[in-house]
Amino acid sequence: MIPTAGIRGQEEQEKRATSSLLAVMRAVPEFGHALLKELGAPRSPAIETFAEVRFKDGAGKLVIPDGAVVCRRGQKTWTCLVEVKTAGAPLKDEQVGCYLDIARDNGFDGVLTISNQITASSSESPVAVDGRKLRRTALWHFSWWRVLTEAIVQHRYRGISDPDQAWILGELIAYLDSAASGAGGFEDMGDKWVAVRKAARDGTLRQNDPEARAVAERWEEFTQYLCLGMSQDLGRSVTSPRPRKQTTAARLDESVKQLAAEGSLTAVLRVPDAVGDLRIRADLRARRTLASVTFDAPREGRAKSRITWLLRQLADAPDDLRVEAAFPSARETTSALLSDAREQPEKLLYGADPKREPRAFTITLARAMGQKRGKEAGSFVRETRAQTFDVYRDIVQRLKAWQPKAPKLHGPGADDVPDAPSPEPPRFEDADVREVGDAPDPVS
Repeated sequence: MIPTAGIRGQEEQEKRATSSLLAVMRAVPEFGHALLKELGAPRSPAIETFAEVRFKDGAGKLVIPDGAVVCRRGQKTWTCLVEVKTAGAPLKDEQVGCYLDIARDNGFDGVLTISNQITASSSESPVAVDGRKLRRTALWHFSWWRVLTEAIVQHRYRGISDPDQAWILGELIAYLDSAASGAGGFEDMGDKWVAVRKAARDGTLRQNDPEARAVAERWEEFTQYLCLGMSQDLGRSVTSPRPRKQTTAARLDESVKQLAAEGSLTAVLRVPDAVGDLRIRADLRARRTLASVTFDAPREGRAKSRITWLLRQLADAPDDLRVEAAFPSARETTSALLSDAREQPEKLLYGADPKREPRAFTITLARAMGQKRGKEAGSFVRETRAQTFDVYRDIVQRLKAWQPKAPKLHGPGADDVPDAPSPEPPRFEDADVREVGDAPDPVS
């Protein structure tokens, strides 16, 4: 049983977090609109916010959602209720379902929930409600980590036009970043992590084990935590791509299957304009974490010159990187440590046909996996996050995709002009008479 003082402390923390966020959304419309635009809210001149709004449900019982937001533009009015949780408090299915009924009965567009539970998008919710409640009323979700990311990106990269508003948004960032707010990011891999890690290493983990799904769910949250963390530092939206029609449940099933069969978890991070996707693979059996990027090899030049092109880009990269080359119409690849490839580039040539040009390269950095559950030094979360950022900073962002050279115009007197004219050649003026690209004078 939770002590009454603990419940009151949690409620007070949630009230402060709610009032702080709603006040800043109202005071800094640029931030509010950036946060609400994907929910369908119009870009209104002002955002109206209200804390602890009061309603009565169908049975006449008083119901008090944490807040409400109203956006008006022209003839359109958009409204939503807000329910907030902080620290480790989860959202409650029954409570959110009740708020959906209130929203429907009072003509609200939807209900927005905010908690430390991280989802891939605002349309995915950590709560389970009767689907019939969503026929006319939407349910959206933001993690506090997502809210903080949006605030940082708006403040640091997009900018705030009014200096006073910029200061207010900076205060919200400082508040959400403090432990007192209860608005954290991703804390740990859950209480099933150690048992699942051991079972995967021993080969005893099975697909129907509930512990495996619990870890897969935490891994999904961790993936989104990494995406949002990189977005904060890059000022660009980093995503984890997936098949267009794949549901969250199907994605979790896929992760559980891979975890049981291979003892590993994988994530893909897509950074706009990067040379390739950043792939993270946690190998629980080998207790290693691998971060890699795959990208196309040049489409011209001999095989060895294409490999040299790659090695020049990796001049300052760590020696323990593994470089792999893939070849067209071949399942076999070649690989070598970067230190060896620098001394003997031919190790990356295709053994059966050294003249066969490589099709793509994969660069991988492997490190020992963090073992601890939390976020302290030596933990899985902290070490994997550091490895992800290191690989992007030291390797991926420095790599440039190959581009073909622009075709060149031949100057007057070029060596490749044929000696004998072709039959009835067209008449051209000398270069000093006609600009390149101009039509020749008509033949008189």
